Amino acid sequence: MPDRIDHLLLVDDDRQLLALLAEYLRAAGYRISTATRGSEMRAVLAREAIDLLVLDLMLPGEDGLALCRDLRAREVEPLPILMLTARGDEADRVLGLEMGADDYLAKPFATRELLARIRAVLRRTRQLPPRLSPQRQARRLGFQDWVLDTTARHLLDPAGTLVPLTGGEYRLLRTLLDHPQRILSRDQLLNLTQGRDADPFDRSIDLLVSRLRRRLRDDAKEPRLLKTVRNEGYVFCADVEPLPS
Repeated sequence: MPDRIDHLLLVDDDRQLLALLAEYLRAAGYRISTATRGSEMRAVLAREAIDLLVLDLMLPGEDGLALCRDLRAREVEPLPILMLTARGDEADRVLGLEMGADDYLAKPFATRELLARIRAVLRRTRQLPPRLSPQRQARRLGFQDWVLDTTARHLLDPAGTLVPLTGGEYRLLRTLLDHPQRILSRDQLLNLTQGRDADPFDRSIDLLVSRLRRRLRDDAKEPRLLKTVRNEGYVFCADVEPLPS
């Protein structure tokens, strides 16, 4: 039986660019659907099984950031999203990732780079250990009397006090809560939280873990919640349960 062909949805209001990208990616072996605005995108998603969404930031009506945020709030299973924009500003890139995009590519770009990014995002999103079941449908997650509100992105301590989180700290905590009792390598955590591969000297995840432990008042010498597994990565040790909204 032949392997299933990955189905990509391209969303861009530039019809000429859309046609060129669709032709190129079909030649690369993908099944392609297209849309020029948010309403068309939702119609395709409602009737088709999409493996990856290539989403332009600058769209008429709802822009790509709003669409990305809405998808992340509603989805049960995470849809990989590669965001495109004519703006190459670092702040735009960070904002796109904050809204839930898995990667970000500024226009103009080479089609070969787009293809490489698509392959990388698909590879990253499929390389988690087996039997991981992210609890993305839950709006509130509880662990040892702490509560993470995934809609408001609020963390409440056992006394009900709001604990501020940066975007990076939130993404790391959310990833750990989605996969409790599982060892996740530094490469996996970097891919899941920042949408990129690690280089040999990248210590950003270790620094983020250290900051998150301080937020959770977890002793770095004898952590109860977020433990280091030597030569393997990190594991979130507490039981996590979805809470009523």
